[in-house]
Amino acid sequence: MSSKTDRLIAGLIAVAAVAVMAPAALAATPAPGFGQFANCPSPAENPAVAGCFTATVKGGHFQMGSKDVPITNPMTISGGTLSDGTVVKGPVGPILTPVKQKVPGGVVGLTGLTWLLEILGSEALTLYAVTETAGTITISETLNMPVKVHLINSTLGNNCYVGSTSSPIKLALTFGTTNPPPPNVPITGTAPEFSFENGIVKAKNGVLVDNSFSAPGASGCVLTLFGFIPISINGLVNTQSGLPAPAGTNETKQVVDQEVTDPHLVYP
Repeated sequence: MSSKTDRLIAGLIAVAAVAVMAPAALAATPAPGFGQFANCPSPAENPAVAGCFTATVKGGHFQMGSKDVPITNPMTISGGTLSDGTVVKGPVGPILTPVKQKVPGGVVGLTGLTWLLEILGSEALTLYAVTETAGTITISETLNMPVKVHLINSTLGNNCYVGSTSSPIKLALTFGTTNPPPPNVPITGTAPEFSFENGIVKAKNGVLVDNSFSAPGASGCVLTLFGFIPISINGLVNTQSGLPAPAGTNETKQVVDQEVTDPHLVYP
């Protein structure tokens, strides 16, 4: 199972790449029934695009260090793929939509500063995590996605992150079985349910997994009290959250629905 499931994403792209070919598009407007691929560049915009895809992460969790964030709000990954597996974006938006996920424990759980409740109240201390891309996404035997996690709360400033473009969290997501360093043990994803409709390969209810990645320490986290007293709390965040966290101590599972097709069908 693992040798095949590890190549499922690449297989989807390969199927789409050999679909029915048509003349190059004249305008970057998806055909009826293909609007979900609007973030895929048309052949006129990028002749090198071999496939169009969209994926919705509709559940799962993301755990790094001692913090485990459930994925409760769907995230969309969309764009086009080149023949070497590189993912490129179109004119609509980012490849990965910025979606807030509520972090259990809020700012108090992140910092351990319980006295903040007395000053600011629980509502003001709600904390969100937004996963953003931090480099080029590629598709091979795994979905290789460098990311950074933006920790959002008005008291933390605008630049509180775990990971960065220069030091990203490097995910290698697979439907197959992982091979992490200890203390983690291998985990196995779930192959999606395939169907084919109107030139679109559909893969539903797959589970992508990775527990081999490392997570760097936090940076840019500044606690601003009373609107004008800034205090750097990177050290507090790292201590309370178990960061930096080496490979073999983190895990993500992501339930995904995917659709893949040929760009010439999207832009006939």
